[in-house]
Amino acid sequence: MAKQHEKIQKNINVRNKQASFEYQFLDTYIAGLALMGTEIKSIRLGKVQLQGAFCTFKDNELFVQSMNISKYDEGTHYNHTPLRERKLLLKKKELSKLHKKLEEKGLTIVPIRLFINDRGFAKLEIALAKGKKIHDKRDSIKEKDVKREMDRNFK
Repeated sequence: MAKQHEKIQKNINVRNKQASFEYQFLDTYIAGLALMGTEIKSIRLGKVQLQGAFCTFKDNELFVQSMNISKYDEGTHYNHTPLRERKLLLKKKELSKLHKKLEEKGLTIVPIRLFINDRGFAKLEIALAKGKKIHDKRDSIKEKDVKREMDRNFK
């Protein structure tokens, strides 16, 4: 039992680095997640992948899909399915605003970051995003290189 407590990380902060390269973020929201017991245990162990995840609407409710939460090692037959849809918990006002914005061409909702707040709840930071063009990606790479070079010169 003591070994399990040693594995649990205090600060869970899983980022989707690919999303910032592929998309330009227009607006961000923090949403709660409806999870099963074994899912939150896996999240606290840091066994989450956000790459390739996206959000969709079903009956005026927002769901995150393709977010991989690995199976809990010590889970029994009650263990969860790793790639199942998970409901996002947002206020009605935020949901309606996102739904209206999503109807515009070229916009999508992408998960950026998964973290555990002070109260111990898992939260997902999502962003209303627009896909970048190839030249926009080149600009992003150029900005990173310039920033890295400036940091080297100041040290």
